[in-house]
Amino acid sequence: MGYPEDVLAPEEQLILHRHPHWKMLFWPIVTLIVITALAGFAGGLASRKAEGTTRTALLIAVLVVWVVIVVWRCVAPVLSWKSTHFIITDRRVLVRQGVLTHTGIDIPMSRISSVQFRHGLFDRMLGTGTLIIESSSSEPLEFDDIPAVQKVHALMYHQVFDVENGDNGRGDRGGEHRSERGDYR
Repeated sequence: MGYPEDVLAPEEQLILHRHPHWKMLFWPIVTLIVITALAGFAGGLASRKAEGTTRTALLIAVLVVWVVIVVWRCVAPVLSWKSTHFIITDRRVLVRQGVLTHTGIDIPMSRISSVQFRHGLFDRMLGTGTLIIESSSSEPLEFDDIPAVQKVHALMYHQVFDVENGDNGRGDRGGEHRSERGDYR
């Protein structure tokens, strides 16, 4: 059993597991391309203009600067993206994030009073947006860069409605009862 199944309670069912939208990775990829081109140019310039130990020192300096910038501006955002999880189960919404310092938010479905979404023109073109969840006891929580935010919004709305009606997201609807085999009677 892997993540996120290992954080679920007994008999809790996973409905949705998403990472933030890939648009978070756009600038790190652009940075990687630009810094690699600049490092290649600087390395070529150092090889052509310098000689001996000066050339070696300049090439090492270019390499060190390249590695530092790539780790800081490219690897760290990718790790942050990969370690951010938006999870919906039949009982709660979970958000987990962090590489070195982990943070998490759990919102029981029964405590959610409102689910909204927001996305502008650019977000609509990319199929992403912000999901806004209001619980009965706190300020609204905004989760940015949720892929397919309208579908997630609809799923959350139906899940909250099912919990309010005592269904708990398990599929029992309006007087229909499931037998142990799963068919309706």
